[in-house]
Amino acid sequence: MKKNNKNARIVKWAKEVITIEADALSALRKNLDDNFPCAVQLLADCRGKIIVTGMGKAGIIGQKFSATIASFGFSSFWVHPAEAVHGDLGRICQDDVIVVLSYSGETEEVRNLIPFLKNMRSKIIAITGNKKSNLSKFSHAVIDVKVEKEACHLGLAPTTSTTVMLAVCDAIAVSLQKLKGLKEKDFAFFHPRGSLGRKLLLQVKDIMRQGKTNPIVSGRTPVQEVLVSITSAHAGAASVVNKKKKLIGIFTDGDLRRHLGKDKNILTRPVEEVMTKGPVVVREDDLASAAVEILETKKIDEVPVVDKLGRPVGMLDVQDLIAAGVV
Repeated sequence: MKKNNKNARIVKWAKEVITIEADALSALRKNLDDNFPCAVQLLADCRGKIIVTGMGKAGIIGQKFSATIASFGFSSFWVHPAEAVHGDLGRICQDDVIVVLSYSGETEEVRNLIPFLKNMRSKIIAITGNKKSNLSKFSHAVIDVKVEKEACHLGLAPTTSTTVMLAVCDAIAVSLQKLKGLKEKDFAFFHPRGSLGRKLLLQVKDIMRQGKTNPIVSGRTPVQEVLVSITSAHAGAASVVNKKKKLIGIFTDGDLRRHLGKDKNILTRPVEEVMTKGPVVVREDDLASAAVEILETKKIDEVPVVDKLGRPVGMLDVQDLIAAGVV
């Protein structure tokens, strides 16, 4: 019973925190004013870099914001405000837009930085809970993130305020994304090794088996020789071509099994007599994700890859796609 009571209290505390922060986000949504689109437009029109700075927990939120917009293709990096006045100001130029996160707007390190930013004539965007602060006074756009109370039961640790800051930063990032008309391919370009990047950018030719691992035989080749070629290549199938080197079929272990019980002379027969004719193919410049869809739809394990002239240049199977992280 004691354990159940303790668990119930913990759940109650969690719900209280979530409620406080949800209420703050709801208030934020209602209170957004013209400063928000002004800030977004300043960033969209930025001819230099988007510099983000802030101390403590606000600075951590700023680092996440900088990383997010950088992943959208905007040139951005985070600068520690204390390090800035000890040499890192050299990273900032007049064409940059500076996003400063400070709930009080009076953090000492931020106050020390502002005069230098002002002298550099850089545009400043403040994300703060104090619209009358020194930071707000010298900013070109001020986004108010004032909260009624922190979720911390002592009212001291940044909790609700950082949640609201994070939401504002995400709202800015997504607004920039939409304003610039960024598409999935744009996002994937900056995430080439992520799952989305692989699906949207990786082509069949990047992962297909070719050369010695892609057996190609003529239609008149005896099945026995074809099997030797497949085994030597550690492959699961062979592409069959005509005299013009164009693909006319594929021979797999499935074809062998289908004919083995019916034809005792199958090993000596020309492969063109027992192959799968007119097989499903993919082009070498097709997306790997399209090949996945073909394999799934047709319920096959491998597919020949052909060039524009219909000549086999590779072979692709499920294992290749799995190894590349496309599946």
